[in-house]
Amino acid sequence: MAKEDKDETREIGREVRGVWTKEVVREIKQKAETGRHLIRGCGTTRRLPHFDDLVIMASQLSRMAIDTYREDCNTKTVLGKRVAKEPLVIETPIMISGMSYGALSKEAKIAMAKATSIVGTSINNGEGGLLPEERANSYKEVVQILPSRIGFSLRNIEAADALEIICGIGAKPGLSGHLMKEKITEEIAKFRQLPPGIDLHSHPRHGDIYGADDLILKIEELREITEDRIPIFIKIAAGRVNEDVKIAAKAGVDGIVVDGMEGGTGAAPLIALNHLGIPTLPALVQATRALEEMGLKDQVSLIVSGGIKDGADVAKALALGADAVAIGTGAMVAMGCTVCLQCHKGACPHGIGTQREDLRAKLDAEEAAIRVANYIKAMTYELVILTKAAGKTDVHSLEREDVRALTLEASLTTGIPLVGTNFVFGDRFGYI
Repeated sequence: MAKEDKDETREIGREVRGVWTKEVVREIKQKAETGRHLIRGCGTTRRLPHFDDLVIMASQLSRMAIDTYREDCNTKTVLGKRVAKEPLVIETPIMISGMSYGALSKEAKIAMAKATSIVGTSINNGEGGLLPEERANSYKEVVQILPSRIGFSLRNIEAADALEIICGIGAKPGLSGHLMKEKITEEIAKFRQLPPGIDLHSHPRHGDIYGADDLILKIEELREITEDRIPIFIKIAAGRVNEDVKIAAKAGVDGIVVDGMEGGTGAAPLIALNHLGIPTLPALVQATRALEEMGLKDQVSLIVSGGIKDGADVAKALALGADAVAIGTGAMVAMGCTVCLQCHKGACPHGIGTQREDLRAKLDAEEAAIRVANYIKAMTYELVILTKAAGKTDVHSLEREDVRALTLEASLTTGIPLVGTNFVFGDRFGYI
């Protein structure tokens, strides 16, 4: 082979060539060596349609802007008032989503709970039981009713300000919770009533919910137990959103949580992270339209999660029909997470996604709580800035008319007019 040919071959080997990127080559080699699918923590790294593809329309003459620094703007949020005698009332539409004690350290869970008390919002206990220290420090607690019932107790219901029947996780819809053996210490095994040292794959389906009729019975059962006192939510992973939302709403829930594929998780098959479900933005649009078609948009609270990172995302989500958002990864980043995608290994150097005592000692729960609270405060104020600029004095008054799409894709996905036009490209194609 001529020297020029050898040089060219060597150069091609260094380049990213079509689908055969360095990441793809690395994954193939790992599969070839182990014969197993790949597991990873956090969430998808794909570029997906997102709230960044939308902008908020400012008011000037057609509608007067509200003074950012001198006039009030309401952020109080009431969720689950369809039936519940005591709906979930929080001071900001930004909640902390379900992350389990096991996937996260005790210190991380306590820090997030303390953050909710500082800002006046709620935390979700996640899979695997309710940590007493979390409940003791949280402002409002949403307790999950999970398919596996692992670590669950009826006492958890007594401690709840709202219940959430979880049917799916946005990062891995159709799959179960997955806790790697590296995180199942003796303490976690005892808390969850599990054998230590083996991976946990919890069941993806509720043993007493086989269809829509069973869901109705389950909700009636929970209402009887709680005497209609607290809201009952249901969490679904974004997939067949239109149908799932309608089934849930018809079953009588007080609120629906739609979790998009940008959502995070402690561990999941990589193939699921990147190829299951649909993004948060189109999922929210579908969920809103489904409730509107049923005439229940004002009765059933809609909460969206998955990739929410700042106040702009919150503002756009509310404008598209959400009543609140839930954050997970963002809260972890606020307390020190660097999104290294290694959550599943249980060796988080910041003491967040680990059960190792030496690493947990690195996380100061008091400092972490302040950082998470500051993050939520800042997001809330960003939301207020955009709301006032749009000429509104209540964040829940934001609407579709206040938003424009920057890309044709976003316009087609959401039915929002493209910037510079009043034409809705999605209408022609039935954008839901």
